[in-house]
Amino acid sequence: MRTLILWLFMTSLSGMAQVGVNTTSPTSMLDVNGDTRVRTLTSTTDETTARTRVVVSDATGVLQNTTSKAVVTSHLKSYVKGGFSSATDQPLTVTAGSVKIPFNYEDFDENSEYTPSTATFTARAAGIYSIDVQIKSTAALAVASNFGVAIVKNGVVVARSGFANLSIVGAAVTPPIRQVHTLQKLTVNDNITFIIYTDLFSAGLLGNREDSFFTIAQEQ
Repeated sequence: MRTLILWLFMTSLSGMAQVGVNTTSPTSMLDVNGDTRVRTLTSTTDETTARTRVVVSDATGVLQNTTSKAVVTSHLKSYVKGGFSSATDQPLTVTAGSVKIPFNYEDFDENSEYTPSTATFTARAAGIYSIDVQIKSTAALAVASNFGVAIVKNGVVVARSGFANLSIVGAAVTPPIRQVHTLQKLTVNDNITFIIYTDLFSAGLLGNREDSFFTIAQEQ
């Protein structure tokens, strides 16, 4: 009798739009309000299935499938370090007092979040991030009342460090290095870029990655 009742229940599913177990208002084809137990599952040796068919639940309990890679990468923290692809000097043209630093090389990028072609970091996960940048100007940098480096979040400067670039009889009296560090709370798709700000019309940076570089690390 129990088998017959179960058979009748299962065969009736195809004729009903939605079925609820322990609920009178189902929102899916089969809506179970409570625990579900599966006593035995067949193991798979199909690597394609293992890679592409992992069952997950959304915030409302609706089951969906995703890839094993998506499950793993969703928990990877961000660790990025980069600089310039060439060790030669990097001439930059300044417009309206600032210019994006075109860091076009990655030493490493553990979560594939930095795009060298646009020199932009895009967060894939919300969290607290530690962000650092350092630049070293070339010896040919002209005297300036202000020369600095800044960290930009979604188009807004969030941290900066700069001071005058001075020389006496051709000898520099201010250090050529500018560096800044900050902690930022980022949400998904927030962007981070780096800029130089100055009253000069052009600037030059050393391309060596031990002189000019950036790092981004997710703290939590």
